[in-house]
Amino acid sequence: MDRRSFLTKAAVGGAGAAAASTLATPALAQSMPKVTWRLTSSFPKSLDTIFGGAEVLSKMLSEATDGNFSLQVFAAGELVPGLQAADAVAAGTVEACHTVGYYYWGKDPTWAVAAAIPFSLSARGINAWHYHGGGIDLYNEFLATQGLVGYPGGNTGVQMGGWFRKEINTVGDLSGLKMRIGGFAGKVMEKLGVVPQQIAGGEIYAALEKGTIDASEWVGPYDDEKLGFYKVAPYYYYPGWWEGGPTVHFMFNKAQVEALPAAYQSLLRTACQAADANMLQMYDYKNPAALKSLVGNGTQLRPFSPEILQACFDAANEVYEEMEATNPAFKKIWGSIKEFRGQNYLWAQVAEYNYDTFMMIQQRNGNI
Repeated sequence: MDRRSFLTKAAVGGAGAAAASTLATPALAQSMPKVTWRLTSSFPKSLDTIFGGAEVLSKMLSEATDGNFSLQVFAAGELVPGLQAADAVAAGTVEACHTVGYYYWGKDPTWAVAAAIPFSLSARGINAWHYHGGGIDLYNEFLATQGLVGYPGGNTGVQMGGWFRKEINTVGDLSGLKMRIGGFAGKVMEKLGVVPQQIAGGEIYAALEKGTIDASEWVGPYDDEKLGFYKVAPYYYYPGWWEGGPTVHFMFNKAQVEALPAAYQSLLRTACQAADANMLQMYDYKNPAALKSLVGNGTQLRPFSPEILQACFDAANEVYEEMEATNPAFKKIWGSIKEFRGQNYLWAQVAEYNYDTFMMIQQRNGNI
């Protein structure tokens, strides 16, 4: 091949490659357009586990799209108050939020059911229901009426029962107690004489310190230690029966989600599920050391008595009967959870319970 022939063919090949490159660029731009959303969290930045869930989602979306899908995360109060996050998304003020459905139960108790209500499922159980029991679709039927789309975005695992300024030994000790307790659980506690208070996380310490409230629940050892509750309320009760496996949700403006390319919609669901799993893993890893630290600083661990737990369980069922009689949307979702709850705990007590119990005995005996 002479030099002229070689250069001619090379030029044709180069032009073809350039043309292919020219054609590919618009196709790539169409499939990965620039999207910039804002997300308002219901949580303070100091809580790297629960606030950090939104940052995990933001990082995943950016990395998967070469920065084209940008999610800017704002802490509670930076754009809107933490307890108004979902309202801001529904109104179109922001495109997304990271929140817990039970914060909005006062508008309709159905908001709370897929997040956490008393004596529902454990974290593992609620995740099974969400992803394989139709829970995500059932909750989105309801959220669609609010102009929202929601996906699970984290779980803390079963929470602690909270911080008390005095010991609680009997059901009678609950009467007149002013307690910061989130969402639906407050309505149950009212039946036992508790005066529930809805206070954002960043304001709890001051309320406990001043005696404005007598008790508060929040999450568990890792987050609670960061917020310093052990300094102003020495008694730490367990378990948090109102949140056996609370789901934190990412909620999005429905119209904005539907305007996304199909690939972005799929990525959003996948990234939410990854962030959902990541949060529970973090809590399971960080809580053990935090609990040891709290006890070392004088925290007094106390279990709720069987009498108190049974009274709370009975009160919760009374509330549910009232709700199911008047609220079809609540009844539909809660009915689905109840049906699975029986199956879930039947299985859990066979292998998991017996294995864990044996290993706990070994740990207490100093063998592990």
